[in-house]
Amino acid sequence: MEAKTTFALRSRRVILDEREQEATIIIDQGRIAKVIGFNEKLNCNTTDLGGKVIMPGVVDTHVHINEPGRTEWEGFDTATQAAAAGGITTVVDMPLNCTPVTTSVDALHQKLNSLKNQLWVDCGFWGGVVPDSLDDLEALCLAGVLGAKSFTIHSGIDDFPQVGPEEIRAAIPILSKYELPYLIHAELDKLNTPAAKIDRTYQSFLESRPREWENDAIDLIITLAKEAKNNGHKPRMHIVHLSSADALEAIKTAQKEGIMVTAETCPHYLTLWAESCPDGETLFKCCPPIREDSNRSKLWDGIRQNVVDFIVSDHSPCTPELKHIHTGDLDAAWGGISSLQFSLPLIWTEARTRGLGIVDVSSLMSSRPAKFAGLGAKKGRIAEGYDADLIIFDDEASFDIKPNIIKHRHKITPYTGKKVHGVVEATILRGHKIYNDGDICGEPIGQPLLKDWGNNK
Repeated sequence: MEAKTTFALRSRRVILDEREQEATIIIDQGRIAKVIGFNEKLNCNTTDLGGKVIMPGVVDTHVHINEPGRTEWEGFDTATQAAAAGGITTVVDMPLNCTPVTTSVDALHQKLNSLKNQLWVDCGFWGGVVPDSLDDLEALCLAGVLGAKSFTIHSGIDDFPQVGPEEIRAAIPILSKYELPYLIHAELDKLNTPAAKIDRTYQSFLESRPREWENDAIDLIITLAKEAKNNGHKPRMHIVHLSSADALEAIKTAQKEGIMVTAETCPHYLTLWAESCPDGETLFKCCPPIREDSNRSKLWDGIRQNVVDFIVSDHSPCTPELKHIHTGDLDAAWGGISSLQFSLPLIWTEARTRGLGIVDVSSLMSSRPAKFAGLGAKKGRIAEGYDADLIIFDDEASFDIKPNIIKHRHKITPYTGKKVHGVVEATILRGHKIYNDGDICGEPIGQPLLKDWGNNK
């Protein structure tokens, strides 16, 4: 569904690629028809937003929506409402923790059937690669997934088992053929370490998943990428939710050598730190874990140096019962952070204290992830011909994160009570206002985003 009426928005602060400037945005048929000067006269309805920021909608390429099969954990309706409230106009759904996991064309079709009339924002899909699904991977690529994901460690659910080097070797040529990224949850227990004793202390959980696991997995991925390149392939390897800053140097070196290895990180690794995680507070549990404050600062250095390519939420919710909130059992609790709605203000709050501007944040959360997911020709920028996916953002205002404003299914997050800067006043999807002044509005007009191969392959 597209907005039929031509209208315009103008502001003295519009984010246009790598700059902020005065501009007027003309929107027609749900797309940006033209970007012109601030003072130019128009014959259409024009809203002057003064000094409010107009920026591209956020593109979050790492969201666990969990439908079908585990809709009690989240679901397309609630997840995409939370996204809209957070200025996110595009999400890409992970191949787990839904049931069935998205490792076949049939599973993808089941997912597409489950989201009808539920999408408040546009949604793409990652496929999955597990040892038994390699024969299904090419068909899954042709069915329209934007790439595929594997784990090098137990994923937390038995129906999405980990892969080893041989399975990664087998998957790389297929994904390379279609120029699709291969996303890896990078933790590797090379020594088959006996299960650690985890008590109520956050430190015991942190010690149970050491940095070496992450570093070793990333080293393996780089080695396999080099091997594939030497065999004539062009792999696009991607490290999801980078937690260990120790791995930045290896990633940086590989990038300099022309190996296509990219990395993302998340608000929880950039705004939380192990020393501040309360004991017995299971809402802070995620995998890989939140590490020390010194590690956090180095991740920000990696962002400044463009070693870390972009920032995504890794929204991984579950029921309060599975989170074991009342028992404080860190060992038994599901590992995942719920923060989808608050990613933009969380990152803006921290970035502004570290010398980064709103243009930098927009690049890290909109244009770069859009390009990575193959959506860069229509998402993540304010430019002629692009979808009119826009945020009206007050970067000076602040608010407290409280359960009553949370739109995702379960009103729990480790950020409850935190004051953050940056208020999303309105979110616009393809010319339609879908969120305004604290409330979802309109209808769920989000669309599934499938890779369109045409006659190319």
